[in-house]
Amino acid sequence: MYLSPETVLFIREHRNDDIRSLALQAKKYPQVDMSSAIVQIAGWQAAASKIPSWHATENLLYPRHLSLEQCSSEITALYKASLAQGETLVDLTGGFGIDCAFLAARFKTVTYIERQKELCEIAAHNFPLLGLKQIRIQNADGVEYLQTMSPTDCIFLDPARRNEHGGKTVAISDCEPNAAALEELLLEKGQQVIIKLSPMLDLSLAIRDMKHVSEVHIISVNNECKELLLMLRSEKTSPTILPTLSQPIVCINFANRKIQRFVFTREAEQSTDCSYTHKIGTYLYEPNASILKAGAFRSIASAFHLSKLHPNSHLYTSDERIEEFPGRIFRVTGYSCLNKKELKNLLNEVDKANLTVRNFPQSVAELRKRLKIADGGDIYLFATTLNDERKIIIRCEKA
Repeated sequence: MYLSPETVLFIREHRNDDIRSLALQAKKYPQVDMSSAIVQIAGWQAAASKIPSWHATENLLYPRHLSLEQCSSEITALYKASLAQGETLVDLTGGFGIDCAFLAARFKTVTYIERQKELCEIAAHNFPLLGLKQIRIQNADGVEYLQTMSPTDCIFLDPARRNEHGGKTVAISDCEPNAAALEELLLEKGQQVIIKLSPMLDLSLAIRDMKHVSEVHIISVNNECKELLLMLRSEKTSPTILPTLSQPIVCINFANRKIQRFVFTREAEQSTDCSYTHKIGTYLYEPNASILKAGAFRSIASAFHLSKLHPNSHLYTSDERIEEFPGRIFRVTGYSCLNKKELKNLLNEVDKANLTVRNFPQSVAELRKRLKIADGGDIYLFATTLNDERKIIIRCEKA
């Protein structure tokens, strides 16, 4: 990708400016390739929060918005890098190269494969600036390369997650490439395979579709689920392939410089006893997004000795505060059924609150309209169902 000296200078001088305003000023700068400048300025600004170490590196190039939007953040890329190491790595779906770059720190020789020529040019420019001289770049189709490549220690695959109509997919078979169809070939060529999937995919379906899943990692950042990782190993490298329900599922949430980690198996989830209650204790607990995605509903109650409000409510309570709980903790200040008089007392002088609905017949929007409460503030309301099927609203504050 070539940028003229005038365009490079313009980017450096205006990279903190509003890109929409810059787009309207193109005629003032006839020597500047304004469309390319805006792409680079927008990328640099997005990198400030998404990839801070790259943001601090001068002269990097950034791709068009779609590629940057779909790529990993630095925090999730670093986590993936902690899961693998060896002599050789092949990234079959290189993209912008964030995952490849952070994984590369754990390998001596890395091959980056990408079929979009522009992204290959960007990677060839950026990797040396990041001190990553061990990465070889090849403009090729990842599946075609997989068929002829030599065996390697680790293969990384990040299938495209949108269908032909632009919608989001829920099954591995809808992704491009289809990892399930490639599974045997991937394990023939790689001792370890890491497949990154969208959090929109159905986890149970994904595990069912793949025959050699050794671990699952679900990664959230600030309670927003970002990625599903399937770790594959063949019988050759892992003699004891676990039954379908026995793979460890690792739930990770990066929250305010803390890492919440919870590990369970679906086999344990099915056999774990869970106590239910129709009484609200002093504290209310809401599991983080990774745990909710994983479906560790009974396991989390058992592990932290909590009572669950209802089999389908996924909220928990106790009288003693459980400090290590991997999720949000609230102090209960009151609750009521949907009786008008009780609700009036509960919501006295409340004109705004943070409202969450769990196993409740109305949506957040419908309930907000009914209660005439705006969004925000320090009060938290949970509309849910108790084990005796009563519909209630719980008023809380952050504990």
